[in-house]
Amino acid sequence: MAELLLVGNSRWHWAERSPSGLRCWDSPPPDPDEAWSAPPLRAWAAVGALPAALALPEAQRMRLEQVPLAEAPAWLGIDRALAGWWAWRQQQAAVLVADAGTSLSLTLVDEQGRFAGGRLSAGLALQLRSLHQGTAQLPLTQPAAENLPPWPRETAAAMEVGCLQAMVGAVKQAMEQLEDGCTLWLTGGDAELLAPWLNPSPLVVAPQLCLEALDQLS
Repeated sequence: MAELLLVGNSRWHWAERSPSGLRCWDSPPPDPDEAWSAPPLRAWAAVGALPAALALPEAQRMRLEQVPLAEAPAWLGIDRALAGWWAWRQQQAAVLVADAGTSLSLTLVDEQGRFAGGRLSAGLALQLRSLHQGTAQLPLTQPAAENLPPWPRETAAAMEVGCLQAMVGAVKQAMEQLEDGCTLWLTGGDAELLAPWLNPSPLVVAPQLCLEALDQLS
């Protein structure tokens, strides 16, 4: 049964402890018009909007001030704080966390474990949806393909490669602007899609950083 929940912008992310480690899965948000009751959660946090009809136990809610990321500003999303803190805690050195979800967030944590800034841009699905909505002929496509060629001949694949390369460029440029000794951590729903395009750059792929941090702090 689910013990941990991160309410995202487009998906709900769940986790439970198991003998083999943390078991994680995603789901669409519950329908607020249908009867729903929350499982007995150990902890939860919210980035996306939480419909009033979907009540979650307030006592178990983790807020930004409970995440031990030094100098985190009040406006910082708790998902970025959780991922940045947990990557730094494991690395024990400066980290840049690239969270590839609805948005692509880059969160920099210095060697002392202090929030040091970041960047935000559209994630893969959001880019693809914007291309479809803003043009007359480009299709609505989902980011699902693997082993894409660098120069696709098919429209949907060309869209996906173009959007992926935009994300890769943002991450690589950010790393080039940082001093040596900063390690790139990649997390989020599209982490494993993005990772092959970032190789051979040294990186740590940890798709469930936020839920792992929530587990550590609860």
